[in-house]
Amino acid sequence: MEITAQMVKELRERSGAGMMECKKALTQNDGNIEAAIEWLRKQGLAKADKKSDRVAAEGRIVLAQVGHKAALVEINSETDFVAKDENFLVFADQVATAALEATNIDALKAAPFPGGGTVEEARAAVIAKIGENVQIRRMVHIESPNEVAGYLHGGRIGVLVEVKGGSAELARGLAMHIAAMNPPHIAEKDVPAEFIAKEKEIELAKMSDKDKSKPPEILEKIISGKINKIINDVTLYGQPYVLDTNETVGNVLKKEGAEVLRFHRLMVGEGIEKVVEDYAAEVMKQAGLA
Repeated sequence: MEITAQMVKELRERSGAGMMECKKALTQNDGNIEAAIEWLRKQGLAKADKKSDRVAAEGRIVLAQVGHKAALVEINSETDFVAKDENFLVFADQVATAALEATNIDALKAAPFPGGGTVEEARAAVIAKIGENVQIRRMVHIESPNEVAGYLHGGRIGVLVEVKGGSAELARGLAMHIAAMNPPHIAEKDVPAEFIAKEKEIELAKMSDKDKSKPPEILEKIISGKINKIINDVTLYGQPYVLDTNETVGNVLKKEGAEVLRFHRLMVGEGIEKVVEDYAAEVMKQAGLA
């Protein structure tokens, strides 16, 4: 029987096994998906079945860098315990290395994995081995003739930054600053006009009637002062530099004749809605005590 790509896709979705394993399972079982699932389970390759829907909000950010090329990858697990497992850590580091040659997450999953197969097939094998859902969630990549610095903080936060001018030491310091302060924007010009308009509206609403009755030019100066402070808080250039809080990042860059062209900051589980289970409450509820 001809084994079609759709059959392989369906089996992969249902079993969590790798593409080559699914194709082999279908071939061994004449295209029968139910029999192929049973075959995969017997081979220990479908252990991840029913785990793909579990929330994977733990994990690690991993970094790989060669010269002026660097990549960050977020790889998630269900528990922090597995995120510290040696099998998970080795897999994560190898994925980061593969990401140096990938342009996006789909390309990364299809990339060759050390030891054979693809990154996606290796992911399925890791799931089968450790018994938890593992997801390669996202990646960022910078390749440039400018200074490129990567920084990891505890495996939970990762930063890449590209700096034109300055030194490698400055670029690394900026990466550390971004990890600590998490600025949403680089400079004032990057702050959306609608954000500024909304902040002006809020600041005006917070003012007393006495202040609101002041001459328009005075009122504008008061509001502008408050908005400038807000802009400094949300921009890299406006923030006090973590390695020298007497200077803003903007001043440090100006002194070194440098500018930040772009940066990426990833944090484990960012934006994932993690379900917190209260087992005691669940038991009481089932026992009719709550």
